[in-house]
Amino acid sequence: MREIVWVTGASSGIGWHLSKRLASRGLCVAVTARRSENLYQLAASVPLGRGQIHAFPCDVTDETALRETVTRIHTELGMINRCFLNAGDYDPKPMTEFDIDLFRRITEVNYMGVVHALGSILPQMLERRQGQIYITASLAGYRGLPRAGPYGSSKAALINLAETLHAELQSVGVKVRVINPGFVKTELTDKNRFKMPFLLSTEEAADYIMRQLDTDHFEIAFPKRFVYLMKLLRILPYRMYFTIVRKMMGE
Repeated sequence: MREIVWVTGASSGIGWHLSKRLASRGLCVAVTARRSENLYQLAASVPLGRGQIHAFPCDVTDETALRETVTRIHTELGMINRCFLNAGDYDPKPMTEFDIDLFRRITEVNYMGVVHALGSILPQMLERRQGQIYITASLAGYRGLPRAGPYGSSKAALINLAETLHAELQSVGVKVRVINPGFVKTELTDKNRFKMPFLLSTEEAADYIMRQLDTDHFEIAFPKRFVYLMKLLRILPYRMYFTIVRKMMGE
């Protein structure tokens, strides 16, 4: 029986290259994103005989449409065995320019987009007592970082959610893991106006994920040097941490 994999946020960035890597393993990959033209280009880019990619355009912020999309995947391809909930949005802005609409937009895509997908995919996985779910969060979710309030808080929420799901669902056959990338060069990070440490290409990020797919670790985090740095910041006392943050902001 062939394995069916679902990837959201696949029209560019990590999702695009991860989908191609998965297809190269001979897997049947369903891809979802808002930009349908990009998805169909992705599907057409896979050489014959090396897996398949099928486009299912949809906006993850639309709960009803996403549920219908998952039903289509099940009907047309088969039951989803593994999914990568990867759709994301990012827009850097300082808290002195507090923007409620930006918080709402980022939260709807990054957090509620995952919640909507879980609502669509979990029931059948629980019924079958089988499935794997990968939630893409970020190292930015470890601690509050300058100019990343809406983004970082949404990713922190995803890490917390993934931890809860992992703890509760492992005993019933559903494996939940979290993916925490550092800086990856994409259309979104191109908005940054600072030098991003340990910057990776999307191809390198996809390769990191693929190398750890068959491990049992809860977290897939990369690149390692940046992970160690961020984990250190995560355990520092607040006084030391905020001193470092002020230096990051040039104060």
